[in-house]
Amino acid sequence: MGPRPTSSVLTAPLATEVEVVESPGGVGRGVVIALLLQTAISGGTYLVAKRALAEVPVSTLVLWRFLLCGVVFAALVVVLPGPALPPRRALPATIALGLLAGPLNQGLFFAGLQRSTAAHASLLYALTPIGVYLYSVLRGREAPSARAGIGLLLAFGGALVLLLAHGLRALSGVFVGDLLILGAVTAWVLYTAEGKAFIGEHGALRATAWSMIAGALWLLPVAPWALRADFILASSAVVKGSILYLALLTSVVSYLLWYWALGRTDASKVAVFSNLQPVATAVAAWLVLGERIGWEVGVGGVLVLAGVRLTGTSANPRRPSETLEP
Repeated sequence: MGPRPTSSVLTAPLATEVEVVESPGGVGRGVVIALLLQTAISGGTYLVAKRALAEVPVSTLVLWRFLLCGVVFAALVVVLPGPALPPRRALPATIALGLLAGPLNQGLFFAGLQRSTAAHASLLYALTPIGVYLYSVLRGREAPSARAGIGLLLAFGGALVLLLAHGLRALSGVFVGDLLILGAVTAWVLYTAEGKAFIGEHGALRATAWSMIAGALWLLPVAPWALRADFILASSAVVKGSILYLALLTSVVSYLLWYWALGRTDASKVAVFSNLQPVATAVAAWLVLGERIGWEVGVGGVLVLAGVRLTGTSANPRRPSETLEP
């Protein structure tokens, strides 16, 4: 799900798979194609997950997603040159990142999406760069700026519009779903910010693979109750396809496309494509799931994306080596 990766590190074996032809705007044609495909996969994640949750319990969906993508990533790190296992000194970071990416991020995301809408979830995840910037400022890794402050206020206002558009209902429905998704976004912000050095040291592919495998290991204790293999095997083709989509396309292919693009062009150019995802998700959810595009999606979406864009163009790093690219 999920959310998109945010690292600028790319491993060599992936950097040669697509021939890049420069377009007039300075972004390679191969990069544009890869990012459009990544945007489509990421936008589809919210729709596929929403559809699967109509038949599959949250814990079962999260567990199967991580088990399958963990197996694929394990195969990749074994086959590709380099260490298959993280060094001993990296184990604490691997375990912590696995907890953030797995039970916290994905558990809260699916639980929230079950109660909210795909459009709301996509817009709330668009707050990730804002959260990373604010976290970096609080940790002293980045200096605050007035421009970014305005961006933060705009994005916060957009989030409030989404949360409070229909009033404070009882502790059920869209309001609580959005709060759970915000919790998932918080976990993803911490994963992104704290994983930057880890990715820089070990490479995007291995850092992602190790954290995803750790996420699967975190979920193993609930397997006796959540696995429900007989239920999944007897489920509809839609459910099986949804699980494969989430595990392989979202958790593996989408990640690798994003890293590949970040390794071939400027992060600021790549970030432009991330702004397409909430729009694409809202339209697709309307067409496929019949979700209503309410006024709060339009107003809140404009405020969130404007705030993210304003903050992203005003980064003022205190130490260049610690600047996080969106």
